[in-house]
Amino acid sequence: MTLLNRFHDKVAVVTGGAQGIGLATARRLAVEGASVVIADRAAEAAEASAAQLQAEGSNALAVAVDLEHCEGAVELYQTVIDRFGRIDVAVHNVGGTIWAKPYWDYTPQEITAEINRSLWPTLWCCHAVLPHMRTAGRGAIVNIGSVATRGVNRVPYAAAKGGVAALTTALSLELEASGIRVNCVAPGGVNVTRVTPRNPAAPTEADRLGFSQVIEQTLRDTPMARFGEPEELAAAICFFASDDASYVTGQTLFVAGGGIG
Repeated sequence: MTLLNRFHDKVAVVTGGAQGIGLATARRLAVEGASVVIADRAAEAAEASAAQLQAEGSNALAVAVDLEHCEGAVELYQTVIDRFGRIDVAVHNVGGTIWAKPYWDYTPQEITAEINRSLWPTLWCCHAVLPHMRTAGRGAIVNIGSVATRGVNRVPYAAAKGGVAALTTALSLELEASGIRVNCVAPGGVNVTRVTPRNPAAPTEADRLGFSQVIEQTLRDTPMARFGEPEELAAAICFFASDDASYVTGQTLFVAGGGIG
């Protein structure tokens, strides 16, 4: 694969950038010339990922931050402005199912935790980055959704990711004359290695059963009958982030082996 140089002299922020899709995206952006900020609550993993990109010749910065709260998102983007003076690309990749079980088995606290993890970070990050992009009169935001909006055992997560897609569409309309584009990439099943635990408690037998049913259903509804690789998602994300997509906004692209949400 021959990579382009679409992000030369641009500054890109990738939340959840220390692992999986986020790390693959950060690496692709860096290889294509961007200065990359890796934001993640896993501080050691973020530092290690940034160091790896630096060793490969890229300009990278790690920021350890909790994006479930407004203050964390504001801190992140102010840090980027203080360091680089601009933000050209914002990839909002925080989230992930914590539990997998029928909706009636979720406790109110678990429902709240799922929404806090998979919706609020994207809402807060969009809100925090927009003042900087609006001042500059340019920018590309790529939010990460999910095909889980048509999946089993993940109703709160599905609702959160459905909210991300709705946020993308509605926000793009408000920004249509601003020079700022907002799009969404919705992954299907992806082979990822996690550096932060999915479930804060030890997985139970019910958890294992629930996730096995998620995997079974995902593969059944994926025409290509396989999980994707993080690099395949990164390619789509970087398209939306680049000037190649200069006439594209408000869209959700399902990168899911033929599956749709």
